[in-house]
Amino acid sequence: MRPLDEQDIRTAFVNCSKGEAKRLPVPRDLGERPWDDLDFLGWRDSGAPDRSYLVTEREGRPVGVALRFPSSQRGFLHRSLCSLCLTTHPGGGVSLMTARKAGAAGREGNSVGLYMCTDLACSLYVRGRKVPKGGTRFEESLTPAEQIARVTGNLAAFLDKLYV
Repeated sequence: MRPLDEQDIRTAFVNCSKGEAKRLPVPRDLGERPWDDLDFLGWRDSGAPDRSYLVTEREGRPVGVALRFPSSQRGFLHRSLCSLCLTTHPGGGVSLMTARKAGAAGREGNSVGLYMCTDLACSLYVRGRKVPKGGTRFEESLTPAEQIARVTGNLAAFLDKLYV
């Protein structure tokens, strides 16, 4: 993914108003992010424990999505699987992230959801740059490049649902 600045990020959001995009917290460490290892930039809102944000590239331009997830998590005996990167995590390491749809459908309250790593570090898990705490990555016959393609394909499918 190419590096993004604050302006790129704020103008990328497709499922919130311009005012909401202007007020959302943008990571302060953009210059330190491992952009070459990211398929998307994802971060949690430290001021609102039930909100996260994701920005990726689609058709050569950044596209951002505001996400919500339950702030209360399940017990730590339960393991869940991320639908993007297929990493397992105990307890609250995977959350159902919901996004308001773009346009009129979103204004009417329609949304779509996907189970994702709560820390939104899927790109780093797939590349072996981060190890899930108490979780695992399955040994796969797919090459790392094929696993990365699966992550981007799963993310693209989720984003496609925002527009229908």
